[in-house]
Amino acid sequence: MFETLQAQPADKILALMQMYKDDPRETKIDLGVGVYKDATGLTPVMRAVKAAEHQLWEAQTSKAYTGLAGDPAFGDAMVQMVLGDAVPRAQVAAAATPGGTGAIRQAFELIQMARPQARVFVSNPTWPNHLSILKYLGMEMVPYRYFDDETRGVDFDGMIADLKTAQKGDVVLLHGCCHNPTGANLNAAEWDAVIKVLQDTGATPMIDIAYQGFGDGLDADAAATRKVAAAVPECLIAASCSKNFGIYRERTGILMALSADTSAQKLNQGTLAFLNRQNFSFPPDHGARIVTTILNDDALRSDWMAELEDIRNTMLGLRSQLAGELQRLSGSDRFGFLAEHRGMFSRLGTSSDMVDKLREDHGIYMVGDSRMNIAGLNAETVPILAKAIIEVGI
Repeated sequence: MFETLQAQPADKILALMQMYKDDPRETKIDLGVGVYKDATGLTPVMRAVKAAEHQLWEAQTSKAYTGLAGDPAFGDAMVQMVLGDAVPRAQVAAAATPGGTGAIRQAFELIQMARPQARVFVSNPTWPNHLSILKYLGMEMVPYRYFDDETRGVDFDGMIADLKTAQKGDVVLLHGCCHNPTGANLNAAEWDAVIKVLQDTGATPMIDIAYQGFGDGLDADAAATRKVAAAVPECLIAASCSKNFGIYRERTGILMALSADTSAQKLNQGTLAFLNRQNFSFPPDHGARIVTTILNDDALRSDWMAELEDIRNTMLGLRSQLAGELQRLSGSDRFGFLAEHRGMFSRLGTSSDMVDKLREDHGIYMVGDSRMNIAGLNAETVPILAKAIIEVGI
């Protein structure tokens, strides 16, 4: 039977990682892979994570399965972190998943079960895995305008015009903060306008929040998600712990389904458990238990938040340094958007040919659509990147 299989398209980011690995130049810079790196190029284990793991090692007496939806304490802790008091806890169904990607996959399958003909509106551009999973599931995608290649900001008028074509039963996929791949985000007034469109059309929002704490702060980054959740009768939220807890390999995520009343919550909770059972039975627990331990311990939570702030401020500093260096070299402020963007990523808004030239001539690796990982830089490599950007003529 295997002779009927066809080769699948290579993952562009994984291919880029291999090209970087094979490049012998000592001055090469990796801005492709989406993980946080410190100034030494290491993705560190956070202090609070180490301490929580030590506590678990000492106290844990069993590796038996947790429930189909994971440890309820993890759900409680994550709902509080993401939503705060925006929505009553009794209206939120929650299930642990293998990473944020697992939450997104489960959300799409839930949509298929509830509304097989639903269209999913996705920003142009969006995280490639959104599109890949939707295509694999055979779900209809409708792109909405988002990034303006001229301003390197949000094409808000185009976004609103496109979202107004959504209908009741459709789903609008939104990035809660730190838009991937562009780094361009909506402001508070723009979020209010999006909410008004959702209310007018009856479309259901689905929020992917993978970088809470990497933009403007832990609560500030959740503000839009909380505002949306409080304003609509139903909402889906896929949250990841990979970045803000630095536990990428532990594959820790959660899917939340918000309903208008507690009776619907019970049905939603059972459906999330059913979907987990079909796809992987019980979700992984180690990362979830680390997160729960940190969020429920005042000292660990305080230390985690302090380190997360250091990470956030480091990336903001790199953004400002890069924008300033480019202004110095170019004599213009056309790169000021880099300091305005938030999160790990920014999109330069240049051609794939220019991206190739950066790689071939300067050993600078970024995704073909010009998305670059700001966290792949340090104070010494920022001037190298700025000089290369000017030399290739971006």
